[in-house]
Amino acid sequence: MSQHLLLDIEGTTCPVTFVSNILFPFAKRELSNYINQHGNDSTQNRYIQDAREEWAKDQSVESAELKRQVKEQQISEVTGLTQYLEHLITVDKKSTALKDIQGQIWEYGYNNGQLKAELFPETAECLMRWHQERIALSVYSSGSIRAQQLLYKHTSKGNLEPLFNQWFDTHTGPKKSAESYITIANQLNSNAENIWFVSDNGDECDAARTAGMHTLFSLRDGNPDRNPRDHAIIHTLRDVGAHLSASSK
Repeated sequence: MSQHLLLDIEGTTCPVTFVSNILFPFAKRELSNYINQHGNDSTQNRYIQDAREEWAKDQSVESAELKRQVKEQQISEVTGLTQYLEHLITVDKKSTALKDIQGQIWEYGYNNGQLKAELFPETAECLMRWHQERIALSVYSSGSIRAQQLLYKHTSKGNLEPLFNQWFDTHTGPKKSAESYITIANQLNSNAENIWFVSDNGDECDAARTAGMHTLFSLRDGNPDRNPRDHAIIHTLRDVGAHLSASSK
C-alpha cells in the first residue's frame, strides 16, 4: 500500500512572505508589460483570452467600472484588462486566468535570475528523504502548475522539481471543494485514505477530509490562518513523518 503526500505550497513548504512580498509584487510590476506585449493578440495567447472571458463574467463594482471606462473610451481595452488583473492581485482572488498569467511572468523572472524560490529551511531535506522512502509526492496549489514547477526548479537547494510525481492547480477544481480532492485521488490512482494532504488553510483541510484524505494543518509563524480546528497540527515538515509512520502500522 503506497503512501501519497499531497502538499500545498504557500505556508506549507515556503513562507507566505515569499509569495506576498516577492512573487505577487513582481507579477504586478511586470503585468502591464506582459499585457501590452500580448494583449492585442489574444488568439495566440489563451491565457489573456481566458482573462478577458473572466472579466466579462465578473459583475463586481470594480469590474463594471472598468468596463464603463472602456465603453466610453476613457481607457483602452488593454488598459482596462490590465487594471482588472491588478485589482485581482490586490484582493488576492483565486482566479485561474490570473494564476496562469502570473506563471508566465514568473517564468521570465526565474529564467533571467530575478527570482529565486525561498523555501522553509527543512523543505528540501524532507522532500528528498520522502522521495528516497518512495512516498509519492504531489502538489496542489492555487498557483498554476507551471508556477509550481518553476518554484521547485529554481531554489537555493537546486532543482527539486523531479521529486514530484504529479501537479494540480485550480483547473482541477476549487481547493475548498471536496470534489477536487476526489478528482485528485482518482488521478493518483489511489484510495483517498492513502493520501495525506498538508495545508495551512482550514477550509482546504476540511474539504480534503470530507473526500476521505488524512489531513495535517501547517501552523507556522506568518501563516494567516491560526485555527487548525480539529485537524492534526504540524509546526515544521519534519513533524509529518511521525503521522505517516503511525498510519502505516
